[in-house]
Amino acid sequence: MEPHLSLTQSMEGDNSQMELSSNMDEEDGGNGVGDHYKHKGKPYMAKKLGQTPKSLCFMAAATVLIFTIGYSIGYLVYRKKDCAPTCAASVPTSERPVEHETGAAPLMDWDDVKKLFAQNLSPAKFEPVLSEFSTADHRAGSSGDESLGNKVLNRFKEYGMNSWTDEHFVKVQDPPASGYNKFVYKNGSEERLDGFLSYSGNGAVKGAVLYAHYGEESDFRMLRDKNINMSGRVMLVRAGRISFAEKVANAAKMSASAVLIYPDSADYTCDETTQFFGHVHLGSGDPYTPGFPSFNHTQFPPVQSSGLPKILAQTITARMATNILRQLGGQNVPEGWGVVTKLGDETDVITVEVNNVLTEKKIINVFGVIKGFVDSDRYVVIGAQRDAWGSGFATSTVGTSVLVELARSISDMVKNNGFKPRRSIVFASWSAGEYGSVGATEWLEGYLSSLSMKAFSYINLDGVVSGRNGFKVAASPLMYNLIEGALKEVNYPNQAASLYSQFAKGNWEQNLLEPMKLDNAAYPFLAFSGIPSVSFRFTSGNPEYPYFGTMLDTREKLNAATSSQVPQLAETATRFAGHMVLRLVHDHLLRMDTINYGKIIQTQMIQINREVNEIKKMHPQLLPKALTVQWLIMAHGSYSRASQSLATDIKNIDLEDIEMCRIINDRIMSAERNFLSPYVSPRESTFRHILLGSGPHTLKGLSNHLKALKTKSPEADTNLFHNQFALVTWTIQSCANTIAGDIWSLDTM
Repeated sequence: MEPHLSLTQSMEGDNSQMELSSNMDEEDGGNGVGDHYKHKGKPYMAKKLGQTPKSLCFMAAATVLIFTIGYSIGYLVYRKKDCAPTCAASVPTSERPVEHETGAAPLMDWDDVKKLFAQNLSPAKFEPVLSEFSTADHRAGSSGDESLGNKVLNRFKEYGMNSWTDEHFVKVQDPPASGYNKFVYKNGSEERLDGFLSYSGNGAVKGAVLYAHYGEESDFRMLRDKNINMSGRVMLVRAGRISFAEKVANAAKMSASAVLIYPDSADYTCDETTQFFGHVHLGSGDPYTPGFPSFNHTQFPPVQSSGLPKILAQTITARMATNILRQLGGQNVPEGWGVVTKLGDETDVITVEVNNVLTEKKIINVFGVIKGFVDSDRYVVIGAQRDAWGSGFATSTVGTSVLVELARSISDMVKNNGFKPRRSIVFASWSAGEYGSVGATEWLEGYLSSLSMKAFSYINLDGVVSGRNGFKVAASPLMYNLIEGALKEVNYPNQAASLYSQFAKGNWEQNLLEPMKLDNAAYPFLAFSGIPSVSFRFTSGNPEYPYFGTMLDTREKLNAATSSQVPQLAETATRFAGHMVLRLVHDHLLRMDTINYGKIIQTQMIQINREVNEIKKMHPQLLPKALTVQWLIMAHGSYSRASQSLATDIKNIDLEDIEMCRIINDRIMSAERNFLSPYVSPRESTFRHILLGSGPHTLKGLSNHLKALKTKSPEADTNLFHNQFALVTWTIQSCANTIAGDIWSLDTM
């Protein structure tokens, strides 16, 4: 006899489940149904249930009826499912559910992305682009500048990108429209100057020349240690090492009346009559709208940046400088100051006259965007300046060409090869870069509140090719891992060796990294806006390419510096920038490491602790007894724990969880912008970053203040130092709190 069957149906989708169960008497040891029928008297089931055979028949009949009905329903459901494909075929295509990309995972493997990108680039494609964007006259605000901007805009439109422009009305200082700048040394003839420095003070001054090496703070300290009176002196300094603006600002602190800057033959190989151009605003952007944008409709009261110098500044040629230097008297120069022998004395009188003209210009920034498919409201910005003093081939033409080729190749990958970036890419062509990143900074000031939450990195393309024998990178520490990956994946032109193996020599941070300087166009993104940034360049080694900021920056000069490898090097620069961009928009998580900043905080913290301990031993009365570095040490500990916790969360995250990936990325993005001091006005101090910025609000500023206290310098102020120390410490703690994430994850101090 067959065991009794009990049917259970479960209809989930097209699956039906049938369960077999045997009504076996577990009390009898479960030896099988047959054994149960050996009992005498009533049949076993009748005995078990206490029923008569008649009632059992009714129960059996009912069971069969229920079984039949259940079977029929199951059969009909099965037949309906079976015919579903045929029925579906008759439904119009437009009524079928549309599949939407969720972005839960990259749609393309990274190796395939790299391969597609490589296929879209070649040195041959660069030649027509370099020719198209090469012009002899495109100073900011000129018709040549506007014409180039239109060419970039048309290219973006041609590639199917959303594009737009951004107008600003800025004040810049140009050379005299009539007349000239000049100087007269001793009883010599008048020297008329074609080069100039925008934003110099205007007028005429007379004073004794004093040679000040490169015009660095350490140089002026050496002169002060020699008890040399610098008040009213005209400082003669070499170009290089630091920006023109920093040289002039350092001289102004010493109460100098003017600064003359020249290219020394040890640093520059250009002709001795070459004229140099630049600016001396200790900041970036339009100095007459500090901290806010120079849109035409803005109605702010007249104000000036604190970074505008009040003293005169002017470039002179190497020949002019040599004539002055050989006639100087006075004390001998400090050891290590080169071939110059004398510093100058009170009889070495010079008269300097600067007659620059302040003008208002309309400048236009040009943008194009490739929108992301998952987090389209998060974007990497990649930009290059478009203007130059003259031809500006290395300064702007190569960078603009790389920008356009990047836009073309990545657009083509999206349109024709199925590449879907998770995040957006914004391409930017800036104007007025030569006056101090004016176009870029005005854009940042105009949209800072929005950009700080959405722009997660900036890649600068200015001056990416100025030689072929070296490679240098300046960047936010957050981007070190990203940079190292690109160095290892991109090959040097015409060789199988990567940039890493060609230049890094086993330690890329030591051999390739350099500080990001004030005159780097990426600097305002990093130190003003808190956006992780990177700038890189192929270099000539030592000496550097000598024609930046001159009228001699031409294709011919750059060919000579690169052995006519400009297209090959431009293509490699495009690959390097492109690999970083594509990594940032392809991966689930931003390839940035907050741990690196912990190392920088620790280094500067150790320096401050050493200075504090020395002062307490030498001059215990200078610092309050309650002041201790322990609070700073605790803040550093909080940051280290928060960054380690973030690294652990990154390691353990489910990459298919889109929302959690976005939360993690927001924590990563918060690090840089939270290093901007919230206690400093951008109108008073443009570069608010406490680790990479400049000013007394930075950790470096604290260290310098302690040195001033130790030497009892008149500008030292104990109360001011105590206040700044507290604010810097709390800024670090606040940054730690932000990257830690939820409020219950925070460290308490």
